[in-house]
Amino acid sequence: MNTTKFQEQILQNAVQMDASINFQTNGNLLIVPCPWEGDKEVTGGERVKYRAGVEVDADGRTRVKRYNIGKKGPLHDTLFETPHGAVKITRPQYRYKADGYHKAGPRRRMDEEFVYVMFKFPKKYGLALTKALYEEEADEIMSYFKTRKEETVWK
Repeated sequence: MNTTKFQEQILQNAVQMDASINFQTNGNLLIVPCPWEGDKEVTGGERVKYRAGVEVDADGRTRVKRYNIGKKGPLHDTLFETPHGAVKITRPQYRYKADGYHKAGPRRRMDEEFVYVMFKFPKKYGLALTKALYEEEADEIMSYFKTRKEETVWK
């Protein structure tokens, strides 16, 4: 981690304020102090930016930005789920512009699409129960793959 880019920034002191919270349609939150709280200073006269998209102004106005999941939505689509596992696929990738090797136009990039099988079992189950559940759910997932054989591109 590069420590020169991020410096820990702490509020001047613990401040309590009356405020209103605005929930915006894009997922952001805007916390605005009430007008009678105008005499309180929070950050020492400048805007402070924290990790996770939190910005605090000197007067206490706070913006919380939603997490950016990706420019075009989630990275994976869930194809099939079991109680402790899931089959996911990366979303289709398209190349629209021409480069030195490829023509222009929408072309699907199959080399960047992958199918993932993920299992997550609680530790309290123990090894024997986890293995039994794994075999059972792996059989379910393999039968799902057999039904999708024509639709799935195999390398």
